[in-house]
Amino acid sequence: MVRIVTLATLAIGLVVLPACSDNSSGQANAGQLDRIRERGILRVVTRNAPTSYYLNRHKQPVGPEQSLTAAFAKHLGVDIEYTVKDSIRGVLTALENGQADIAAAGLSITPARQERFRFAAPYQTVRQQVVCNAESARPQTVAELSGVSLTVIADSSYVERLETLKSDYPGLSWKEDSERGTEQLLYRVWQNELDCTVADSNIVDINRRYYPQLQVMFDLNESESLAWALPDHAEALAQSATAWLTSQAGKQARKGMQNRYYAYLPEFDFVDRRALVERIDTVLPRYDSLFERAGEAHALPPLLLAAQAYQESKWDPKAKSPTGVRGLMMLTGRTAKAVGVDNRLDPAESIRGGAKYLSRMRSRIDESVPSPDRLLMALAAYNIGLAHLRDAQKLAERLGKNAHSWRDLKQVLPLLADKRYYPSLKYGYARGREPVRYIHRIRDYEDVIRRHIDSGR
Repeated sequence: MVRIVTLATLAIGLVVLPACSDNSSGQANAGQLDRIRERGILRVVTRNAPTSYYLNRHKQPVGPEQSLTAAFAKHLGVDIEYTVKDSIRGVLTALENGQADIAAAGLSITPARQERFRFAAPYQTVRQQVVCNAESARPQTVAELSGVSLTVIADSSYVERLETLKSDYPGLSWKEDSERGTEQLLYRVWQNELDCTVADSNIVDINRRYYPQLQVMFDLNESESLAWALPDHAEALAQSATAWLTSQAGKQARKGMQNRYYAYLPEFDFVDRRALVERIDTVLPRYDSLFERAGEAHALPPLLLAAQAYQESKWDPKAKSPTGVRGLMMLTGRTAKAVGVDNRLDPAESIRGGAKYLSRMRSRIDESVPSPDRLLMALAAYNIGLAHLRDAQKLAERLGKNAHSWRDLKQVLPLLADKRYYPSLKYGYARGREPVRYIHRIRDYEDVIRRHIDSGR
């Protein structure tokens, strides 16, 4: 069983348990293996972020840290309870105050942290990287950082590293941002609002898929280890966690986490227009009639369905992602079952199922939303989930924007990844920029397909 404890405003609709009070008794009991087994719950404090923990479009907890900690709790034979904080400072404070047994939030092992906490065996190695916008600042060395605007998140291992470097580079300066996370600072660099920031290599790998102008200029350090932090007195729990992480079962869990969340990243590439045009001529004719029939059955534009299928699978009926979605329309097993698809690899079933699911999402969008906005919001729900889309609509209303306008909503969706906003939303963090880019690409592909067909194909 998974239980979630979050900030009060984030916990609506979830099972909420009271965290331990910040007293000496709670601190003493935190991390005690015998007490964990006695209560039957492993308490984990984490951070709402794509490299740690978040809710997917089915409102299920997912993420690299969630994957590993859930497997460890199963190994211990106990349930798991998550407390979600919106900053590294919040995570470490909660652990120090006895609110959790383990902090699992992409934490680097640093000398300063080792003075306060005990660490289990490392589960991943990363490098701190200086990331800049390829079209503006291009520092090649630490010394050259003095000539750019550099901002990093507060209370981070990046600050510790920069402070160490400052003794050799007196001109080195930076700003610390306590309001935004690393992902938001990377976005600001992409937008040319900042010259550079520092981020762990795994975070950079994920975000470069969405912000291709981001460029890694150089590594700020050699590789460092990520690990779970525990209370300093939690020796037995640390030994148990280390034994499991280094066991065959633990290694398999770590490998599964890497395959699911990171293995696909080096293969990602933005679509080459020439490849699309070639496939319009050579591949699309096989599925033309299927898109036509599905569009007619559900009152959807056939070319939009074709463009969506290209975005999902590049029109490969056997496509499969590390997360298990499959087929031309890349349906999850759960979605396929819900729309009556028995074989996701069958092109006709996949297209029919994808169109039916998109139509279902559209039917759940308020009928007062005008066309084509209602269909665009349905596409966003197809990508990110209806729950997160409704969060964005409520946030739009709060910000004085029109929740029934896609033009306004696409400005609000990215804020689902901004920690100034997502802690107050019912379903918390989401990669809100992804559905915006998803729809932009689909509309772009639809235009390319239509223009190519109209020109005589």
